[in-house]
Amino acid sequence: MTKYKVQNTNYINMKKKSFIVTGFAILAVAFFAFMPAPKKITVKGSDTMVILAQKWAEVYMKSHPEVTLQVTGGGSGTGISALINGSTDICNASRPMKQSEIDKLKERYGSLGVEIRCAKDGITVYVNESNPVKELTLKQLSGIFSGKIRNWKEVGGPDAQIKLYGRENSSGTYVFFQENVVKGDYAASCQTLPGTAAVVNAVKNDKYGIGYGGAAYAKGVKDCLVKKDEKTPGYAATAETIKNGTYPISRYLYIYLRNRPTGELKSYIDWILGPEGQKLVVEQGYFPVK
Repeated sequence: MTKYKVQNTNYINMKKKSFIVTGFAILAVAFFAFMPAPKKITVKGSDTMVILAQKWAEVYMKSHPEVTLQVTGGGSGTGISALINGSTDICNASRPMKQSEIDKLKERYGSLGVEIRCAKDGITVYVNESNPVKELTLKQLSGIFSGKIRNWKEVGGPDAQIKLYGRENSSGTYVFFQENVVKGDYAASCQTLPGTAAVVNAVKNDKYGIGYGGAAYAKGVKDCLVKKDEKTPGYAATAETIKNGTYPISRYLYIYLRNRPTGELKSYIDWILGPEGQKLVVEQGYFPVK
């Protein structure tokens, strides 16, 4: 009888332990179930903007550890496609959305999207540091990148063939430069490269090379001054020339969303447009939106 009681007591103790363990398990599940899920924001698009977008994300996450920001490039066109197919929350673009892209967004989501100007940029013309050519007019740049001007001696340089480097056609910079400078088709000899850093590197290693891209990337190459025409002076892309409009190839940089932002997404956009976000714009070599 005593033996049975002992066994029964052990059984009861085991049941108590089992209940306690199960209770803790239930509490743990309940605790984790009610914990707020990490907030993840995906950002995709413009290669021109990627170093700025990465810096924004890095600084924001330090003060908002509950938020995860995932930033990738790929080009403005790639980012816009991702916004339309729903695989990104934010699209970075160095050009405005095309009407055909807006129509697709409306067809899928019943929204025209939200366009936010977040910074300014001056498209810089890069030449090799050894190149004696210091400035070019918009007309000369059009002739060079369309293939009508093929030798540097035609624009005051050495007797050597001009080597062209540019972006791929999914790039907003490619589209903007084509529409506002080339004003026609690029020369077939223009080598298209998958990012602005690659364009800069190519020109850096080719003494007869010329390329274009965001001002923030112009390191190890010479910024060629750009003239609106023969009668006007040449300008470099600086905060002053971008602000007063004297640099001839400037543009806005954009953030696109499917709908008006709410919650953490709105907080992040507000921060980008605020003093801290715009300070980072300047520090990274871009220009503030205002």
